[in-house]
Amino acid sequence: MKSFIKIHKNDNVAISIRNLTKGEIIENEDLTLTLKEDIPKGHKFSLYEINGDENIVKYGFPIGHATEKIEEGFWVHSHNMKTNLSGVEEYEYKQKQRPLTYKQEGLTFKGYRRDNGQVGIRNELWIVPTVGCVNGIADQIIQEFKNQVGNSMPFDSIQVLKHNYGCSQLGDDHVNTRTILGNAVKHPNAGGVLVLGLGCENNDIDEFRDSLGVINEHRIKFLRSQEVANEIDEGLKLLLSIYESAKKDKREDVPISELKVGLKCGGSDGFSGITANPLLGKLSDYLIAQNATTVLTEVPEMFGAEKLLMERAVNEEVYRKIVSLINDFKHYFQSYNQPVYENPSPGNKAGGITTLEDKSLGCTQKAGSAPVVDVLKYGERIKSRGLNLLNAPGNDLVASTALAASGCQMVLFTTGRGTPFGSFVPTMKISTNTEIYETKPHWIDFNAGTIIEDQEPETLLRSFIDYIIKVASGELVNHEKNHFREMAIFKNGVTL
Repeated sequence: MKSFIKIHKNDNVAISIRNLTKGEIIENEDLTLTLKEDIPKGHKFSLYEINGDENIVKYGFPIGHATEKIEEGFWVHSHNMKTNLSGVEEYEYKQKQRPLTYKQEGLTFKGYRRDNGQVGIRNELWIVPTVGCVNGIADQIIQEFKNQVGNSMPFDSIQVLKHNYGCSQLGDDHVNTRTILGNAVKHPNAGGVLVLGLGCENNDIDEFRDSLGVINEHRIKFLRSQEVANEIDEGLKLLLSIYESAKKDKREDVPISELKVGLKCGGSDGFSGITANPLLGKLSDYLIAQNATTVLTEVPEMFGAEKLLMERAVNEEVYRKIVSLINDFKHYFQSYNQPVYENPSPGNKAGGITTLEDKSLGCTQKAGSAPVVDVLKYGERIKSRGLNLLNAPGNDLVASTALAASGCQMVLFTTGRGTPFGSFVPTMKISTNTEIYETKPHWIDFNAGTIIEDQEPETLLRSFIDYIIKVASGELVNHEKNHFREMAIFKNGVTL
């Protein structure tokens, strides 16, 4: 196996595949050098002499500049380089489109076709609280339902989508809570939903119901706890009613074009932009060639690579939406007097990522090379097939919740350091390195680390497509097996 990777021919740094030792001789067909320092696994080292203020180039693009002269063979990281980013930039529309390289193959998966035409990859029963005060009541209702129905349930899972909000919120925060919860209620992965309220919250259950529009009243029920003598008994009756409507639900063959897949990363390391993120990019291009849909979010982790996304806008209207997406999020940081480019995280840095450009150029590879067809506001649902961008922060739980709420049936989550969480839809963990895959087999679902062990990326892609179809057809990912479900809603304002 190779000991390092030079990603692009124009790069002046390489990435270590293993821990490298001072004095070790590094060579490939282009160069031979002796390392002047120990280089941690996943970190960068200089291939040539780099002058102070000269750009550090990785992925073929600058990821910052040297703060001092760096001779060849030295470790390149936070101690001797800094970001080039500052403030809000001006942009110019320059379209660069590349044709998709994959062809339609007519693949299918086993999904649930809903009466409104949407397709779910799970048939789950959810209790969606309008306010966090009733989370405990929801748990009790579910336990009584399980006691009564036993093993005859038609549902893949029964869950409470717990959250802490729904009351004492104003303005956009109140709208965000209502919108995200409403999108969950209407999500095609739910075969039935009980909307459970308390009765005095500002997320009023009647107004919430009106905000949903047309619904299947046999599958979606409502209960205000303060208005009944025994909310457990009343909730049980409503779940049993939903059960009668859902007990004959069956999976059927569905074209892969019906898949809507969220793209996310977290706990990234120096291999994220080399293995797992490019694998997701290939998958995204493949799915889009099948007329399916992918969604990229984490706006702060587009900073520094946003021009590459802008060039891929399908038209000038979408380009302007991308510009607003980027600048609005920068203004959000500035409105709180916070630095726009205070990123990456300590864990990212420990894994070998130094600047936001470094992180963003790796992060955006999850979106492949397809045109960007639309930009979604936070809480907005998917309208167009193809590659979409979604307004949400980098926070894992908030961003994954937003992807699920946009209509994604699953979220693909790449990680170099590992994480156990899951959103309210299947959240598949793809490791950037084999070590974390072997250390945390109860967290990680698929290993992309074999790419740096000389596995052909296209061969791995075929295995990945097969696994995606299995999961879409009902195979559980680890967080589902572990019964980990999380929901986090974006909050920006005052709590009363």
